[in-house]
Amino acid sequence: MGVALFDTSTPLIALREELRGAIERVLDSERYILGPEVSAFEREFAAYCGAEHGVGVANGTDAITIALRAMGVGPGDEVVVPSFTFYASAEAIPPTGATPVFCDIDPETYCVSTETVRAVLTPRTKAVIAVHLFGNVAPVAEIQALGVAVLEDAAQAAGSLAPDGRRPGALGTAATFSFFPSKNLGAFGDGGMITTSDELLAERARTLRFHGSHDKITYEQVGYNSRLDELQAAILRVQLPHLDGWADGRRQAGRHYKEAGLGELVRLPRALDGASPAWHLYVVAHPEVKRLEGALEDAGIGHKAYYRTPVHRQAAMREWGGDVELPATEQAARMHLAIPMSPVLSREQVDEVVAAVASAG
Repeated sequence: MGVALFDTSTPLIALREELRGAIERVLDSERYILGPEVSAFEREFAAYCGAEHGVGVANGTDAITIALRAMGVGPGDEVVVPSFTFYASAEAIPPTGATPVFCDIDPETYCVSTETVRAVLTPRTKAVIAVHLFGNVAPVAEIQALGVAVLEDAAQAAGSLAPDGRRPGALGTAATFSFFPSKNLGAFGDGGMITTSDELLAERARTLRFHGSHDKITYEQVGYNSRLDELQAAILRVQLPHLDGWADGRRQAGRHYKEAGLGELVRLPRALDGASPAWHLYVVAHPEVKRLEGALEDAGIGHKAYYRTPVHRQAAMREWGGDVELPATEQAARMHLAIPMSPVLSREQVDEVVAAVASAG
């Protein structure tokens, strides 16, 4: 019958009336920019993460740039970032005036590690962007112990749990989220958030998102026009109470894959020791990945290679990544493949996926 890579519609079926009500509420209020829905969602999402402050912005990329600037990153600084990630993780650094410095990953978790970060630290390092890739959790505390500030790129990790039971969003100096529609917590358009327990950092971020101004009269910095809008905030507020249940569904789907014997056919992603990922993507590895792609295509199984060309090999990053050697990143880029994952992925669908994988030989 085929299995889609994502299923973003089924989890929302039961929420449609509540979502319509939230949209109507915003229409009736005639408040569309930085109104009560955004303020409420900022409080609610920050509390969910375990952080003191939330700052809603237009998207996850702006969230990284604004958070870095609020952390004091600027010209002459270096920011360590993995290359096996979505392009925006690195793209957000040059607008601050800082230099991206690419580091390698742990080949099993796909996240940065203490060792890969330590290898590229210099006296100019101002911050490390620890990407919680695919919903896994990077070892933030261990990286902070190296004496450097950590910005969590948690765009794919809403609902995940760190080894100590805390959530991404409250593990580092600050964290950033994307609410792109396919994310674990998705809006009906673009949206982003910065979370932090540093009051001064949060206030800087609020100023930067609003043209560098507190009051639209006095402009203290060259900032951005980057604000989460009321409609998206209202939609996200409806969904937030269901995030943990959806995260459990993603974890259950991962267990189904293991129980169905997928690990005998491909290499499964390994969670950081003690962590409980809410898998945004379920990414496997296979030395003959093209053959695997063909088998899945023939069976109507959704699949996608996300980062065949690592960020440091992209043309726009040649200035900073042209001669960098990252062997684990290159291996992951060659061998990885995302297969179906959603909060409602059934055991029957998993069995269909595994059968297609087995047919690849």
